Amino acid sequence: MARLRRVCNFGPAGIYAFLQPHLSQPRFKPLKNQAHRFCIAPMMEWTDRHCRFFHRLLTRRALIYTEMITTGAVLRGDRARLLGFDPAEHPVALQLGGSDPAALAQSARIGADLGYDEVNLNVGCPSDRVQEGRFGACLMAEPRLVGDCVAVMKAAVKIPVTVKCRIGIDDQDAGLSPRENRDIPPLDYERVYRLKRAHPALPIIINGGIPSVAAAAAHLDHVDGVMMGRAAYQEPWRLLDVDPTLFGAPAPFDSSRAAACALVPYIEREVARGARLHAITRHVLGLFHAVPGARAFRRHLATEAVKPGAGAKTFLDALAFVGDGADAARTAAA
Repeated sequence: MARLRRVCNFGPAGIYAFLQPHLSQPRFKPLKNQAHRFCIAPMMEWTDRHCRFFHRLLTRRALIYTEMITTGAVLRGDRARLLGFDPAEHPVALQLGGSDPAALAQSARIGADLGYDEVNLNVGCPSDRVQEGRFGACLMAEPRLVGDCVAVMKAAVKIPVTVKCRIGIDDQDAGLSPRENRDIPPLDYERVYRLKRAHPALPIIINGGIPSVAAAAAHLDHVDGVMMGRAAYQEPWRLLDVDPTLFGAPAPFDSSRAAACALVPYIEREVARGARLHAITRHVLGLFHAVPGARAFRRHLATEAVKPGAGAKTFLDALAFVGDGADAARTAAA
């Protein structure tokens, strides 16, 4: 297969037929879940169950994804820990990493039985670890295998099966860490737009460097949906604009502070079950970015949330550093 220069990430879109040219007369089914209009990207080391619950407080309509979970972990690991999710997370998709069709089919079936709304195959992560396991971006060099994997996954479950991939691969893809993969890849949105124009029946969701909900809305003039990653995680306050801007629905809360207060019962429940406070609050640190008191909020959590016995009171003490007008102050500063 001729080498292709990596341009940007895009997905998830049900594009398996595009990736398996040996099939004749490919058929693309429209994605019925309107949540594909805006998705929060699967991000290794970031989008765990605590992160997903927090993001769901900020947007009721977005489709959210797990971290990539390998088929080996699904089949032989602690499923309750790896695959557990709160019912409030719906719609939520399970992203799988693997290249063995039988293992992927079995893992997809497990995910569907647990109640996930979609199963997504990772054909995009370029790190050394995934290449050694023969999954992730290296699968783009094996389109027939990807086609076989998706075909058996689709036969195994009734929920949507999608693929998250790159436009192309080259030698520069090898060895990127998850952090580098979020920061380094160059972007070429126009190439994704051309792909959509060439395959109008193929649902395509664009991903890569989307900085704001307003930028996401602009992409929707060209593709079926938008996936936001780094901006959604590092500046989660942006997610409060998703429902009103992209879905015509009210925001779940009228301020970042109100959303933070709504997280308190979850913190109380999870800490009582043995979770460390820091495991939850590490995902909340960017909620008050660029507003008075934000630095003190982050500093308090960084020093106190890691301590044994830290709980909801620690979080509320941190929240006290941020005034009630946090969102107004951010808007005024913008």
